[in-house]
Amino acid sequence: MCTLIYVQPSTIRALKFLPQKSKPSAPIIIKMVNRADFKSVLPFLPPLKSLTSGSLAWPNPQVTAALELVSQGPSRSRVDSGERLYAAISRVRGSLPLSAKDRLAKSTDKGFAKLFDELLPKEESRRWLENVAPKMADLVLRLPALLESHYRDCDNVVPGVSTGLRLLEPQQSGIVFLSQELIAALLSCSFFCLFPTVNRKAKRMRAINMDQIFSSLHDSYHTKQENKMKCITHYFERICSSTPSNFVSFERKVLSLEQNPSVVPLPSPEFWANSVTPLCKFKVFPTGKIEHHPPGASEVDFADEFIGGLVLTKGCVQEEIRFMMNPELIASMLFMPSMSENEAIEMVGAERFSNYRGYNASFQYTGDYIDRRGVDALQRRMTRVVAIDALRKAGTKQYQSQFLLREVNKAFCGFLDHTEYLQQQVHESNVGVATGNWGCGIFGGDAQLKSMIQWVSASQASIPFVSYYTFGLDKVQNLDQVVEWIVSQKWTVGDLWKKLVDYGAQREGRSKIGFFSYLMPSLKQVSATSSKRSRSGSSAEENSRGRGRK
Repeated sequence: MCTLIYVQPSTIRALKFLPQKSKPSAPIIIKMVNRADFKSVLPFLPPLKSLTSGSLAWPNPQVTAALELVSQGPSRSRVDSGERLYAAISRVRGSLPLSAKDRLAKSTDKGFAKLFDELLPKEESRRWLENVAPKMADLVLRLPALLESHYRDCDNVVPGVSTGLRLLEPQQSGIVFLSQELIAALLSCSFFCLFPTVNRKAKRMRAINMDQIFSSLHDSYHTKQENKMKCITHYFERICSSTPSNFVSFERKVLSLEQNPSVVPLPSPEFWANSVTPLCKFKVFPTGKIEHHPPGASEVDFADEFIGGLVLTKGCVQEEIRFMMNPELIASMLFMPSMSENEAIEMVGAERFSNYRGYNASFQYTGDYIDRRGVDALQRRMTRVVAIDALRKAGTKQYQSQFLLREVNKAFCGFLDHTEYLQQQVHESNVGVATGNWGCGIFGGDAQLKSMIQWVSASQASIPFVSYYTFGLDKVQNLDQVVEWIVSQKWTVGDLWKKLVDYGAQREGRSKIGFFSYLMPSLKQVSATSSKRSRSGSSAEENSRGRGRK
């Protein structure tokens, strides 16, 4: 079965790599319902149906009517409060063939009322309900058509490469390209809580609806939750006032567990020990933030194994804050199951919409942000976010060789360019890495160890430079001296790796000396002083400076 779709000239121009049609207004026949990519993600999309023509539609007229009413604005819909917005959303949900198990968090209704009827200034709430909510409803109405447009174009993004929206299963490398408009429609569905939830846990994916974050506004109110919602409502305000026209890519990177000449295998301890690759440039920044690094570097997301972490619940640390600043990253949660130890996720093109200050409990939305980064040849904004999840509850086990190997391979997977075909298209062979104290918050990682592990991984991945943001953490205050000394020794990746393994064996024997002092005894006294200062006050300091939960 098929559907007839008319392609506008502007759509073709937006994708430079698509062949130009001599008659762009002529119909193009496409097949959707039999596509493997579409079928893989269909159970996780809001309930849709296929018409006899093969095109997509909402499952019944009641859904369409309920959405159309909201799209007409408060003068017709009477949606002029948070309470009434939730009632309208409930009517949409009630018209969908959702499972009885697809229940929302118990205080979702009260959360909507609290945000729009109490927390937001009255005039701001009125404008949002009058101007933004109707356009979000229209985006949701157009989701079937936007999906059809997506699947029509996705086979032409990169010749020979599948880029269609699909479930990117564990151990299956692949990339998905989504337009910012389609992402806006999907996130509007998330806000309206229209996604089914019953099958997500079985696929190791967290909830994508926003009911839990709304519910928390009532059940366990904290200012950080209010400010997260301000970031979200601001994003919708921006995209509803001017629909962005670029693209965002989401890639699952996998290091193969099997020997296969066509893919990069998971490195062994011998691989690292025998590497003669030179160490890349390494620059230390005691102040600043990863996301403020100039274009030309992959920015590390200190991730949870479940991409996005607790962004749609109560989390508000490094990963969650990044997803609030660039809400299009949330779309990854729809189709990306949790990461295995040999996997990473890279997202390119997400636009930033908000400013902020603070971290965790002190997090605050501080207003609009205009993202002035350019776009690449694939129409993606030049912001690259690499999600790598560190070892949980690291403790003393992080010094064991098997866990050192786990961490170096995880970072290597994230930093390595797995898509040479894309690199050739966008001419970005000199992309560096901007990172920091990965896994050194509540995950308990040793910042000295993690800084060296990331240096080793980046160097082996042919990364030209690492920009390391210490956030003022005492344990790495001498990092620049250590880097300078290592460079003076002309060490290779293998040399530094063997030092890490030797040091780990000593730490397993209950030695308390830090890695930097192990390398450079002259730093021992400084490290001891720093350790005392860190024990006396670093916990509160870490929360205020934003070193990352993970």
